[in-house]
Amino acid sequence: MKTGMTAHRDARIDMVRALALLTIFINHVPGNILERFTYKNFGFSDATEIFMLVSGISVALAYGARFVSGQRATLTLRMWRRAGVLYVSHIVVTMAGIALFCLGAVYAKRPELLSQINIGPVMERTPEAMIGIITLGHQIGYNNILPVYALLLLAAPLMIHGALRWPGTTLGACGVLWLAAGLWQIAPRNYPEAGQWFLNPLSWQFLFAIGIIGAIHVRRAGAFPVSRWGVALAGAYVIAALAWVHSPLWGQVTWFGLSPVLGGFDKTYLSLARLLHILAATYLVLALCSAVPVRFRADNPLAVLGRRSLAVFIAGTVLALAAQMLRMVHAGGVGYDLCLLVLGIAAQFGLAYYLDWVDRVKAAARSDTPVRHRAPALNAGRVLAGHGA
Repeated sequence: MKTGMTAHRDARIDMVRALALLTIFINHVPGNILERFTYKNFGFSDATEIFMLVSGISVALAYGARFVSGQRATLTLRMWRRAGVLYVSHIVVTMAGIALFCLGAVYAKRPELLSQINIGPVMERTPEAMIGIITLGHQIGYNNILPVYALLLLAAPLMIHGALRWPGTTLGACGVLWLAAGLWQIAPRNYPEAGQWFLNPLSWQFLFAIGIIGAIHVRRAGAFPVSRWGVALAGAYVIAALAWVHSPLWGQVTWFGLSPVLGGFDKTYLSLARLLHILAATYLVLALCSAVPVRFRADNPLAVLGRRSLAVFIAGTVLALAAQMLRMVHAGGVGYDLCLLVLGIAAQFGLAYYLDWVDRVKAAARSDTPVRHRAPALNAGRVLAGHGA
């Protein structure tokens, strides 16, 4: 039995999101053998760019068509409530990550674990670090995506409104903000430690906005615009990026004396090279999907995983941190790494299928309940209308 949500979702979006989530999980266990084969090894961007772009597209598909007069306030509150859920989720994952490394430090007698993944300030300056955690000024390692996503969801209603009314102006304004943040290094500050957020929301909002505006434009046009020149240019850029990251040039920080956002590969400020790479790769994928319109079943494993993105992301982050801690306590080699990764991936699929099953049970219960009560109500209506029972 398919729920209404499952029946109307595009499984391809869920599958891409699932691949991004699995890639993030693998990359968040640094040094494992599978990390060599993930998306980040084939160009300038990585799974974080995929996640943010797909998130923008998903927000547009979920809310864009319904963001009209009379529903804007309700939909805005829903997006803000989702942002609140993301904030709480981030705090929970942060505390779970700290607890995992404390567990290793205590029971494996490895106190050096308390200085890993930016946990040191929590141990050394606990009151200040706790304030930093709840205000998002202190983020432990490998747990930087949810704060940015939560802030972008707060801004999403304004982006959707702009995309519907003034798409060009909205895109231009987001682009100017991205450029200004990168040129002058404007970003939220860390606390209590010095520095700035690892992922700057003022920069990453541009990619999120491109996803929203692009999805709304394609929906209005009815088809994704594909041109031979576009495919050729995107393909050339992707191939050049692949060659670049496997050459000595990849070690260079900036080029041509430009700011890192324009002439480098900086991730914090989403450098131009990274931005163009994810857009070029996305264009090629969408062009291929337009040329070969393959539809996937909504119950295929990747689609199921992608539908449960928040729960899977939370579980994947905690499992990745647990795997990191276990590898630091006991370096078991390739077989040990593969075992940790396989168990972690299996646990994420298991969680997604469990949540899907729970939803099916609830949907079945809801569909059965009206059937038992609908007949008397309809009969009463007919009596009142003079038609009899």
